[in-house]
Amino acid sequence: HFRWARKEPEVFQTVSDGLKKLYKTKLLPLEESYKFHEFHSPALEDADFDNKPMVLLVGQYSTGKTSFIRYLLEQDFPGMRIGPEPTTDSFIAVMHGDTEGVVPGNALVVDPKKPFRKLNAFGNAFLNRFVCAQLPNPVLESISVIDTPGILSGEKQRISRGYDFAAVLEWFAERVDRIILLFDAHKLDISDEFSEVIKALKNHEDKIRVVLNKADQIETQQLMRVYGALMWSLGKIVNTPEVIRVYIGSFWSHPLLIPDNRKLFEAEEQDLFKDIQSLPRNAALRKLNDLIKRARLAKVHAYIISSLKKEMPSVFGKENKKKELIGSLGDIYKRIEREHQISPGDFPNLKKMQDQLQAQDLTKFQPLKPKLLESVDDMLANDIAGLMVLVRQEETQRPNPVVKGGAFDGTLDGPFGHGYGEGAGEGIDEAEWVVARDKPAYDEIFYTLSPVNGKVTGANAKKEMVKSKLPNTVLGKIWKLADIDKDGMLDDEEFALANHLIKVKLEGHELPPELPAHLVPPSKRKIPE
Repeated sequence: HFRWARKEPEVFQTVSDGLKKLYKTKLLPLEESYKFHEFHSPALEDADFDNKPMVLLVGQYSTGKTSFIRYLLEQDFPGMRIGPEPTTDSFIAVMHGDTEGVVPGNALVVDPKKPFRKLNAFGNAFLNRFVCAQLPNPVLESISVIDTPGILSGEKQRISRGYDFAAVLEWFAERVDRIILLFDAHKLDISDEFSEVIKALKNHEDKIRVVLNKADQIETQQLMRVYGALMWSLGKIVNTPEVIRVYIGSFWSHPLLIPDNRKLFEAEEQDLFKDIQSLPRNAALRKLNDLIKRARLAKVHAYIISSLKKEMPSVFGKENKKKELIGSLGDIYKRIEREHQISPGDFPNLKKMQDQLQAQDLTKFQPLKPKLLESVDDMLANDIAGLMVLVRQEETQRPNPVVKGGAFDGTLDGPFGHGYGEGAGEGIDEAEWVVARDKPAYDEIFYTLSPVNGKVTGANAKKEMVKSKLPNTVLGKIWKLADIDKDGMLDDEEFALANHLIKVKLEGHELPPELPAHLVPPSKRKIPE
């Protein structure tokens, strides 16, 4: 057994190809050997690797989940119902299709092209509550959206659902690219079922974004309080070091009730849209990331199962030993942690594992097989690095795949684009030079700076410009924009322009990278040939 005869990492054509092969050849054998699929999550299929990025919407009933999807698509989708009472009691996968229609759950889980085959494990009670709404919509060409049943508050519906709601959500969470939690700003209570659901999304915090919806229905002061309360209650449920990003707004196409925060909502919406639009670009990386997470859990699982097998007697006292082992599973975790240097965060939930072990025959478990573990380690240490390079290559070669259509196109160009006609964009569609309005005031200052041949020197202009208290880096940028003929001096027009840009900056707007055409003084505009 020569260590140096290491085989070269495999070569793959595409990232999803590579992931499929690595999974089947290196990780799947380990999963099968130690019953990973019975304990944690079913085997992955080709469709899991080939599918479009998916966005999962989760929230209590009537927080506006269905309206949010309608808002993004700017069209109704088949099977949608909107109302104040709990309406969506099904999981609806909203996907692209050439014709409009609804595919029921039982048909969905036999379609190998869709990533839902393994959902049949949740049984008929769930499948009767799962449909796919297909429709031709440009937004859906690059992402799919999954609408979930509104989470109710109280014990009753947990029993009446008839399937394990949290487990289904966890299944989706593992496979989607973004999880959006929706909250309603004017009734912010997090029910028990909701906090349980958020806990089920643990380990996927990196995918979670929060939307505080219907924020136009409350006054600013109240909104601040609600935002604070939301951050506080989320902090108790989701323990991540960094603060989860919350987008505040009103995501439906109705007039704002209280328009005071319009600008804030616009900026937040732009940020959220950018986040969703980046999903196709990061999809390969996300799948790679999820495979690594899965491999680490599978390794830990193998150690746990083989440790239990090792302790089991072969003939007598099996039942008592089984009880004792399940009882001391926590200590077994600690031992594995020490022996294999594994961080405690990689272990499956102790209580859940103990429950699952009750139903298992521990004598049938497999002992430790170093070969299987080696090939997973080899995958993590070598093959994944090769795929990372490929991810980068694919990103640079592909034209930027951005989500288009629907609400994403609403504000791109034209006067309703974010920030249009503000700051440096002020006066963009006026015939007059916008700086001319305040030029008389700027001229008075200009003539106190002893201009020579109609120009003030850089040193004299500087004395005046620093009065704005703006940092030198900013003033330097303003100077570059204002000194149009680059002669190191400013004439009266350039000086007025510099002051106009200082005003733009002081009002809290960004400076443009180049001077926009409408800010160039009329006398300096190139006469078209």
